[in-house]
Amino acid sequence: MASSKREKELARQRAERQAARRAAAAARRKQRSLVLAAAAAVAVVAVAVVALGLALRGGDEDTLTPAAQAAGPSAAPSLAPGECAFAPAERPASKQAPRPPTTAVEAKAFTATLSTNRGDVVIDLDGVKAPCTVNSLRSLAQAKYFDGTSCHRLTTGGLKVLQCGDPTGTGSGGPGYQFADENLEGATYPRGTVAMANAGPGTNGSQFFLVYGDSQLPPAYTPFGRITKGLEVLDTVAKAGAEGTSGDGKPKTPVQITSLRVTPGA
Repeated sequence: MASSKREKELARQRAERQAARRAAAAARRKQRSLVLAAAAAVAVVAVAVVALGLALRGGDEDTLTPAAQAAGPSAAPSLAPGECAFAPAERPASKQAPRPPTTAVEAKAFTATLSTNRGDVVIDLDGVKAPCTVNSLRSLAQAKYFDGTSCHRLTTGGLKVLQCGDPTGTGSGGPGYQFADENLEGATYPRGTVAMANAGPGTNGSQFFLVYGDSQLPPAYTPFGRITKGLEVLDTVAKAGAEGTSGDGKPKTPVQITSLRVTPGA
């Protein structure tokens, strides 16, 4: 009888140990699953941010040189107030244009009228927060740099922009010079924003994008203007969609810039 009780007690203890081991293993699997899920979520967010960050860097200009990557945003020279620096770009000019003056714009506000075959878009330019950007745009406009060029890229997914300013229409062209970013602190990109496209910190040239729908982007693209008239032009172009199946390509409704002119604002 004593032997039978002892065997039952040992069997009970074995059952308890097995149940404890199974519970511990299940807990480890659950923890591992949670860690993997969290890691996957972080990876998705990181990929999304990188994808958005690269979305406005056209063509072969996506990759910075090792020196530029190491230097980052601090590579911009230290300038006195009211001064701008326009350094040679890695790529030669796609279309010749004079180098902008190094003295920033005098007027605080300017108005840009972007005339296209689809209608006019009027933009209030911020010469206070982005004086060197406005200086460059004004100089290029005076040289008729944008006349006869096309808006080469439309995005219709989470990013809703029309990108213009490349004389080659490929997304990799520019004026042969580059300049530093401005107005990035707290930058957001709601509907109506006009901002510079780039190939990394301090590589602004001639390409810019018009935001026709609120877009989530990191503060890495100089916002320098706000559309005051003509958003319906962009809406019509966006409604027709982009070539291909990704919602990112040439607009199916071609947009040709007939002229871009800058005048002092009020």
